[in-house]
Amino acid sequence: MAAMASSTLRPQALITHAGNQIEVSVHTAPRAVLRELRQVFGGRVSLDDAVVCLPTSQNTSIELVNWGDEAAGEKDRCLETFAAFGEAMRAALSGHWCDYIDPCSGLPRHEDCSTCVYDEVSGHQCLLKYHVSQAGGCKVLLHPKWGTACYPATIFTTAPAEAVLAALDAVAASETVLVTA
Repeated sequence: MAAMASSTLRPQALITHAGNQIEVSVHTAPRAVLRELRQVFGGRVSLDDAVVCLPTSQNTSIELVNWGDEAAGEKDRCLETFAAFGEAMRAALSGHWCDYIDPCSGLPRHEDCSTCVYDEVSGHQCLLKYHVSQAGGCKVLLHPKWGTACYPATIFTTAPAEAVLAALDAVAASETVLVTA
């Protein structure tokens, strides 16, 4: 049976993947998130599923409420970083259902059974208790350290919590760190 409230399995920590820092935490999905995921993943997820959520944030060089070429370039960079991390987690969780939300569209990256979008801002607000603000009629996430200079994106899986934590450790450990003198 699904948990009524989110439970933090691993608190937020910065990891490095493909040379980029990503803040990630691991949570069991609360019922409110499960209801949304049921719509977003077209019935692939039910209210009785034990879904594990990995909300991520990347610190950006500018506030992403800005428009223009610089903001677009920063969003593209973060999207590529997140997609690479999402694919690495999917590979590490091979044998279990795992998908992530494309932050550009709000749609699942690997499931094509829905036209419902996932609201990353509300998801981070629910899972991480982040504050939000309004900017031009849109909800904007306020990261506690980075303000609006953050790029939120989330991975979901039905893999057992222990497998998710091990996969996250393996993906983080696979980063080669070069130390120069």
